[in-house]
Amino acid sequence: MKNSVAIPKSSLDFLHKLKNNNNKPWFDENKPKYLIELNHIQNFADALLKELSKTDVLETQSGKKSVYRIYRDIRFSKDKTPFKTFWGGSYTRATSARRGGYYFHLEKGNSFFAGGFWGPNAADLKRIRSEFAHDHESFRKILNSKTFIETFGTLQGEQLKTTPKGFDADHEAIDLLRFKQFLIIKRFTDEEVLSPQFLDQALQTFIHMRPFFDYMSEVLSTDINGASVL
Repeated sequence: MKNSVAIPKSSLDFLHKLKNNNNKPWFDENKPKYLIELNHIQNFADALLKELSKTDVLETQSGKKSVYRIYRDIRFSKDKTPFKTFWGGSYTRATSARRGGYYFHLEKGNSFFAGGFWGPNAADLKRIRSEFAHDHESFRKILNSKTFIETFGTLQGEQLKTTPKGFDADHEAIDLLRFKQFLIIKRFTDEEVLSPQFLDQALQTFIHMRPFFDYMSEVLSTDINGASVL
């Protein structure tokens, strides 16, 4: 990819310092530095958005709009530190009512890109499980593909320890039926994040999510007979 936008080391270093000085006086004093680093991250997010938009339809309008606020919502949290210690953001897919989304998390020693369905409602979860019970091989084909395994390893997300209501504990798809969340995650080292090739790596990671997204979007937009419910 020509003219790749790189993430500078200073962008990871700044939030590492913030982690050790997570208070308003320090942040206010260093806000000019923060704004410089935020601009780097927004430029990267914008470049990634433009490339990803060539392969998927997205609602997110700009890199600036994709990046989350640095300020934490501490109203209901025991942790009262005021600032996040990572750069995070997401792109919303516009392909269906139940579309899933792309997420990025950049942090020194803990950077990853993810996609999926964090909190399916009861009806959607039941629909997904019904599909697995009816035909789990189609989904396993995606999970077992070379590209998926090399990029994401395995499907992740919270799972039940017991059998979901309405399904047999001996069902051959019980491992899939226990999932309550459906997440796929690719982790990156600091060296990879700071590489000039990272934009391309990030793009390829998101592109490799498409078979998973396409499968889930089709399931959630149809009934068990394949008829549209939108």
